[in-house]
Amino acid sequence: MTMLSRVLGLARDVVVANYFGASSSADAFFVAFKIPNFLRRLFAEGAFAQAFVPVLSEYRTQRDLNAVQHLVNAVAGTLGGVLVFVTALAVLGAPVLTALFAPGFYMGDSAKFELAAEMLRITFPYLLLISLTAFAGAVLNSYERFAVPAFTPVLLNVSLIGSAVFLSPLFDPPVLALAWGVMIAGVLQLIFQLPFMARLRLLPKPVWGWDDEGVRRIMKLMVPALFGVSVTQINLLLDTVLASFLQTGSVSWLYYSDRLVELPLGVFGIAIATVILPSLSRKHSVQSSEQFSSTLNWAMQMVMLIGIPAAVALFVLAEPMLITLFHYGALTDRDVMMAAMSLQAYACGLLAFMFIKVLAAGYFSRQDTKTPVKIGIQAAVANMVFNLILIGPLAHVGLAAATAMSAFLNAGLLLYGLLKSGVFTWSPGWGVQIARMLLANCVMVAVIYQLMTTTEHWLQMALWDRILEMAILVVAGLVTYTVTIILAGLRPKHLRHA
Repeated sequence: MTMLSRVLGLARDVVVANYFGASSSADAFFVAFKIPNFLRRLFAEGAFAQAFVPVLSEYRTQRDLNAVQHLVNAVAGTLGGVLVFVTALAVLGAPVLTALFAPGFYMGDSAKFELAAEMLRITFPYLLLISLTAFAGAVLNSYERFAVPAFTPVLLNVSLIGSAVFLSPLFDPPVLALAWGVMIAGVLQLIFQLPFMARLRLLPKPVWGWDDEGVRRIMKLMVPALFGVSVTQINLLLDTVLASFLQTGSVSWLYYSDRLVELPLGVFGIAIATVILPSLSRKHSVQSSEQFSSTLNWAMQMVMLIGIPAAVALFVLAEPMLITLFHYGALTDRDVMMAAMSLQAYACGLLAFMFIKVLAAGYFSRQDTKTPVKIGIQAAVANMVFNLILIGPLAHVGLAAATAMSAFLNAGLLLYGLLKSGVFTWSPGWGVQIARMLLANCVMVAVIYQLMTTTEHWLQMALWDRILEMAILVVAGLVTYTVTIILAGLRPKHLRHA
């Protein structure tokens, strides 16, 4: 379901690139969409989910259904009440928020600034709707109902595609249709999950629960988690803030390249982290330290098995991939080349992005939010330093490279903390597994380079010729990697988790 969602997300970006390219209006929409989307990832899917799922898992294993229902009701009422207040403030203060998150628009392009502020008033209520959707999804995930929350983002992608194709001719400027598409998607996503909560007999009856014991525990865990689990998102947002000072198109170039990195990150990194969090929480609750460590080992090996070839392929195929997906309509040759450079920089950090998701679960499942926040602060400070060093010589590419570098620092410190605390120990066979993966990736790159043609050739090809050649490269790389790693000794038993 996550893969379906991400593939449709890629289709959505193809449509948006075709209709709006890397224009001034596209930059304005990406800022207006990124602000509530950033807060959604920070609060709803980030800190809230990481704080809520361990507490809910504990209630589920140690208390009865009535206690779980009471917690769900109190959390729904409190979360909803706070978000209504925040949303009202944001809608009223949209110009202030826009100036805060895109100061370059405010200082250098008044028309782009006003358009972004106007769209932010439409898109910000998405935070309220999608946060409640994330709350429902966290409940479903805790009860091993992973497919429904994973499918829900499909509705956002379908809504934005439909808005671009069918609604944009009705608006002036046309890009306003995308803002309304975001709002429509938020409503659809929330309504979609409610029947599945009802099947669990956990459909919430919201009550204000500020003084509820479970709500207070979640809030206590959530405050430091706001920073700890979402450092990558904060770093990406800092990229947008700084990119607003760069030439027109910089925000869009970073957006399109980031979206391609988000595909493997979402399909594998976030999906694995989502699945293991309830499992780790239960194993911590019953004090099964050996199984806890075993689960983390399995998750890290799965991340490397997929993450390394995904990162290598994104780096090697950056230009032909962007040309195949986005080089139609409004997106120019130069836009593709500029986005390809930032894609290569982001690709260098893909493995670290994935590790952060998995390793953070090792802390939050034990209701330890203080350690990740300390690590997150160090990574965020490092990211800003890297940004300031690299933005001068490398412009938008420097911003992407800084994000990748700080991600490795973040992941490394998270891993070191788990090893030092003793809750994670290396399982046997890591050295052999890494050797297999490195061999398979080297062979895969050699085959891809033999089959690749020049960028000029890709730019001149027709649509279906591009698709055919890209399919050949992807299939050749996949088959080469798979066959090589099997010949090197990987077996199905290595992929199973006991």
